[in-house]
Amino acid sequence: MGYSILLAEDDPQIREIITDYFSQKSDGEICLTCAESGTEALDFFRNKAFDLIMLDIMMPGIDGFSLCREIRAGSDVPVLFLTARAREEDLLYGYELGCDDYVIKPFSLAALYAKCTALLKRASGTILIPELVCGRIRMNLRTLAVTANGIPVELAPKEFALLKFLLEHKNWVVSRDMLLDRIWGADYFGSDRVVDNHIKKLRRKLGDAGSQIRTVITKGYRLTE
Repeated sequence: MGYSILLAEDDPQIREIITDYFSQKSDGEICLTCAESGTEALDFFRNKAFDLIMLDIMMPGIDGFSLCREIRAGSDVPVLFLTARAREEDLLYGYELGCDDYVIKPFSLAALYAKCTALLKRASGTILIPELVCGRIRMNLRTLAVTANGIPVELAPKEFALLKFLLEHKNWVVSRDMLLDRIWGADYFGSDRVVDNHIKKLRRKLGDAGSQIRTVITKGYRLTE
């Protein structure tokens, strides 16, 4: 399974060398989406799921600190600052905002790659909470059991993955493209109607609790209490 990284960096040369190095070093298993401004990065973040985010601090539009604050308002995705600002107060402020690590420019590509892969492995291998809950829907992350209104629910793998993603992003508007990318993978080229069909099946299996999955017209879906 590959990883998706968002790189927010206004220097085109740095974006290019990091993208080339990570692609070559991972044999294509790590895919980078690049943003040249904080505003563009925030738009990417809101419309696509990422496994890790690398942020420059000084960027046009929205600076890295503000962007980190926006990300932490609704996500635990690992955040790494890639910056020339090495003052202790800047580093401490970044950690206060919720970043996971720093890499100071100029940097070693090998060291940057090692830090990113360590963060990715740590995030994918750790269960931070034992259970996801939204209203009448519960998912135990240790036993993988799902209940709705206290009644066990049997889900197919794609249905389970869809519900888990919605629970992890409850109250967010999640687009069909985001669900396709995360659940079916970037290589899927079929119709996005497959998402609607699976959501319909998921709602039916959840019974009355299925009404918590709201359709947001022209946007996607939102799981609510």
